[in-house]
Amino acid sequence: MNKRTKKVLLGFVICMLTLVVTILPIYASAYSTYTYSIDGTQLSSPNAYEPQAVYDSVSTGITAGSGKKLYEPKDIVVDVDGNVYICDGGTEFVSVGSGGEATMQEIKHDRIVVLDRYFNYLYEISSFTNAMGAQDSLNSPGGLCVTETKIYIADTKNARIVVFNRLNGGRTKPEFHSIINAPEAEVFPAGSSYTPVAVASNDSHVYVVSSSTYMGIISMDINGNFQGFVGAQKVAANLLDIFWRTFQTAEQRAQSATYVSTEYNNIAIDEDGFIYATTSNINEQKQQQEIENRSTSSNYAPVKKLNTAGEDVMNRTGFYPPSGEVKVATVSYDGSPTGPSKIIDVAMGPEKTWSIIDRQRQRVFTYDKNGNLLFAFGDKGQQLGNLESIKAIAYQDSNMLILDIYSRNPTIAMYIRTDYGDLLIKALRNDNNREYEKAVDDYTEILQRNINFDTAYIGIAKSLYRSGDYNGAMEQYSYAYNTTGYSQAFKMFRKDWVSKYIIVIPIVVVAVVFALSWFFKFAARVNAKTAVTKGKRTFGQELLFAFHLMFHPFDGFWDLKHEKRGSFKGALFYTGIAVLVFTYQSVGRSYMYNPRGIYSSIGMQLLSVCVPLLLWVVANWCLTTLFDGEGSAKDIFIATGYSLAPLPLLIIPATLLTHILSSAESGIITLLTTFAFVWVGLLIFFGEMITHDYSIVKNLWTTIGTIFGMAIIMFIFILFASLVSDMIGLVTNIITEVTYRM
Repeated sequence: MNKRTKKVLLGFVICMLTLVVTILPIYASAYSTYTYSIDGTQLSSPNAYEPQAVYDSVSTGITAGSGKKLYEPKDIVVDVDGNVYICDGGTEFVSVGSGGEATMQEIKHDRIVVLDRYFNYLYEISSFTNAMGAQDSLNSPGGLCVTETKIYIADTKNARIVVFNRLNGGRTKPEFHSIINAPEAEVFPAGSSYTPVAVASNDSHVYVVSSSTYMGIISMDINGNFQGFVGAQKVAANLLDIFWRTFQTAEQRAQSATYVSTEYNNIAIDEDGFIYATTSNINEQKQQQEIENRSTSSNYAPVKKLNTAGEDVMNRTGFYPPSGEVKVATVSYDGSPTGPSKIIDVAMGPEKTWSIIDRQRQRVFTYDKNGNLLFAFGDKGQQLGNLESIKAIAYQDSNMLILDIYSRNPTIAMYIRTDYGDLLIKALRNDNNREYEKAVDDYTEILQRNINFDTAYIGIAKSLYRSGDYNGAMEQYSYAYNTTGYSQAFKMFRKDWVSKYIIVIPIVVVAVVFALSWFFKFAARVNAKTAVTKGKRTFGQELLFAFHLMFHPFDGFWDLKHEKRGSFKGALFYTGIAVLVFTYQSVGRSYMYNPRGIYSSIGMQLLSVCVPLLLWVVANWCLTTLFDGEGSAKDIFIATGYSLAPLPLLIIPATLLTHILSSAESGIITLLTTFAFVWVGLLIFFGEMITHDYSIVKNLWTTIGTIFGMAIIMFIFILFASLVSDMIGLVTNIITEVTYRM
């Protein structure tokens, strides 16, 4: 090999190594950060947290300091000084001896491992001397809580809470303080047990999650006196369960798991004493329905914020309630997770933020105090930043620690907050401290980096609202689809407008009332004159007759049929008017009543009006022909078409009022719309009765039968369409096959 060839090969190797070194860090943290749009679409966001390091039993000195590695950690907690507490437990069997005398020895890993803020091993808590002076030990601890002065450990298999005094800022091994035993047996149903797996305390109350207790979180005072159950979850029962329950004995109903509340799996307490509790054992279908419906209900919420009375006080003002993933698949073809998120832990972050973790997708979701999603990140994988089997989460100052129990080598992944994350927290801090002008500057800078961050729009809107710029606040609220804030700003904007143009309002009201009064009097005069006039009516007279019919249905429908006061053209006209009215209702609503800008075309409105109308006419004519009905299909259509006349009188004003009334006053609009449909329904009912000369009872049964007949016609039509489609498909396949073989 000559020197030239060696140089070329050496250069190639150097280039490849440079390329690998350059590309590898890019793929080492292959996960994305995102938020959600109002329709559930994931919107990319700058990283608020990025992976910094991963610590295991060796790198932390746990193996060297304690002689054994982490075995099956269940929880991770950080104290006020940044020390890290890991709740480890489980059983391991090792072979002792050699040859034929070898035996299997059980080794227990029931302990709390403590690291300093730099992840160096300090000590472990496993055994202690109890209040009786006897040696005692932990047995499968499931969770813990650390306050400024105490360490509370949920000693699961011993069915108790063990309390230690925290010494020397957590750097010195703590001393035993007390044991809080299980509450009195009378508070639990017969046959139930007490299995504490998580604990939270503020040194005045102790809250315990028992994995075998369905009545809610157990609340006790600091001395262990039972005070009650807090925040029982709601469960769903389907119709089949309810049916079988009617045949069960009292004992069977008492034992039925379907009707007991769902247990929690983890708990945390914030600086204000509110309890954040999570559960993953709830009805998935109900949970997803609440997410998709943007429900503010907590009936099937996987995370709740409870006050001391057990009431859920969580704000759910974001696009979707805080529940983890929003758009989820029900069927997986590539092994990806399906169904709603399984929330297994919650942690309190800075400035009233809080995070939950989803074991389904190995993701972290972080929210502000109002339930707005700030960011979500994470994915399943072995690259830096991704996780394999997420178990717990904790905050260490600005850092985020996530416990990953994948395989036999559990690790702690540390994520550091980025400049973008710092900017988020700074904005929230200024907002919480009511320094709104500073917060606006922060939010403006955030939007320069992430235009999809809706909380920034809301923060700017609040500042504009407080400064009196209500129009600007409405604009910013609309960017974030925040109808509640928009409505508040609109009310103040309306108040200012009214005070400025107060003289215009009575003039407009008087003019509208006068115009309507004149029109109805004019219509009454024309109808009175037409009633005594012989000969052919003009089209205008036929149209004005509707204003007599809608207020005098019995006389009106009689004259409509026997005196020919209306016509087929008139019925078509009012049907067309109904189409136009509903089209205007669709496109003419204000932002508050249609924030997502969902509109229906005139073609869709034409189908939505004409299809039910034709089905009604056909079904009613078919049925009344068999039951001595005196009206023809034309008579039925004319009566039904004229019955639609009240729609513009109420639907159009209701639509116009959406530009005047706030969302809190929507009841007026709902009342007008409901009254319009009730009025039309009554006119159709009485029109059918007069047209066929039926009694009220017979007409009622005929109406029910007509509705049933409409359903049958629709079924037959769909069945026929399906058969035609199958026939066309069969013929197409035959032609394709013949063409291919020829």
